[in-house]
Amino acid sequence: MESSYDDDIALTEVARSTSTVRDVIRRRSTVESNVRGQEFSLPKADSGKEAYLFLCGCFCIEALVWGFPFSFGVFQEYYSKHEPFSTNPAGIASIGTSASGVMYLGAPFSFAILQRWPKLRRWATILGLATIAVALTASSFSSKVWHLILTQGVLYALGGSFLYAPTILWLDEWFVKRKGLAFGIMWAGTGMAGVAIPFIMGWGLERYGFRTMLRAWGIAMVILAGPLLRYVKPRIPLSAQSQVRRFDISFLRTSTFWILEAGNVLQGLGFFVPNIYLPTYASSLGLSSISGTLLVSLFNTTSVFGAVILGTLIDRLHVTTVILISTIGASLSVFLLWGFATSLPLLCVFSLVYGLFAGGFTTTYTGIIHEVRKVEPSADVGLLFGLLAFGRGIGAVVCGPLSEAMIGNQPWQGQAALGYGSGFGVLIVYTGITAILSGTGYMGRRLGWVGSY
Repeated sequence: MESSYDDDIALTEVARSTSTVRDVIRRRSTVESNVRGQEFSLPKADSGKEAYLFLCGCFCIEALVWGFPFSFGVFQEYYSKHEPFSTNPAGIASIGTSASGVMYLGAPFSFAILQRWPKLRRWATILGLATIAVALTASSFSSKVWHLILTQGVLYALGGSFLYAPTILWLDEWFVKRKGLAFGIMWAGTGMAGVAIPFIMGWGLERYGFRTMLRAWGIAMVILAGPLLRYVKPRIPLSAQSQVRRFDISFLRTSTFWILEAGNVLQGLGFFVPNIYLPTYASSLGLSSISGTLLVSLFNTTSVFGAVILGTLIDRLHVTTVILISTIGASLSVFLLWGFATSLPLLCVFSLVYGLFAGGFTTTYTGIIHEVRKVEPSADVGLLFGLLAFGRGIGAVVCGPLSEAMIGNQPWQGQAALGYGSGFGVLIVYTGITAILSGTGYMGRRLGWVGSY
């Protein structure tokens, strides 16, 4: 009897174990089935309606967020000539460079936060848009230059950074084989907006004043960008994404990263100068205010084509070769066109050529990231992009006060020929030198400091 009882207990335990195993297998099968279904239902990368709608939304957000500070030359000309800022104009150039510079400088932090807590990405776009609206509204009440630096500059940049950062992280999911072209199209949004925004702002500033235009642009941002957030979304659901891992910063020990980053910083130190000062330069030659607006618009027009062309080349050529192409075109246009320009036609040619070669430089970031990851495959894409943007931000922030100091006493005026003797000569030479130094990455590759080890 005791043996029969023990056998019954053993059979019962086996039955329970079997049932447990069956439950585990059933649950695992259900999970695997759900994962497979989720994988199979993912939108197609690189093509398809959803990918193209996403890219279109990114293009428009890029245009709205970056087009405004990249058209600041029109505001600079207005603030310098109108109360209440014209009586003490020191620091006006820093308004525009603060807006673009802080967005660049804040990139490592916004990317790090959104990589660490990916569920915040959707909320970041909403918060960013709201912050931009608040910043533009607050700036319309400014009465001193430092008010504008804090609102139209810094606060706008903080909002723009959180609205913009998720688009970069999600675009990396949506486009794989055609990543360079996709980033080029997205970044062309800045140039496209820069074609229209200077004329809109120039007209509105003269007719309604800066207070009305800043409030109107804040409302326009919400109306235009708000609906786009429906299409700018992740391709891979959060539940299917890998666990957040600790950032690997071993790439910081490679010469590949630092050489390419150095060229990026040096390019940023001079890149923003023409866009800020062309309207003022045109005015110094006796040209009308619409001429200055036209120059900024022409620069932004060819920046569109430059971004797409360089983005396409990045998918086909080594990144340092593309950097060299940008370097040669940009530096020659500064020295031979801007330096010789004393009339509107040649200034227009300069704006077109400089925008084509220098305007799309940030498109090389995808190639730089690819090159760094060839050396350190574990390098995080978001962190790399954030650090590259940070490097460009250094140039943007430094550029404002440095450029003001360069032309403060109108050096070389009357002592040199053509544009070099206009009082802006030092600024022209500075811009040309930084354009040459942006090719540091190509020289680094020739010396064996850039590439796989």
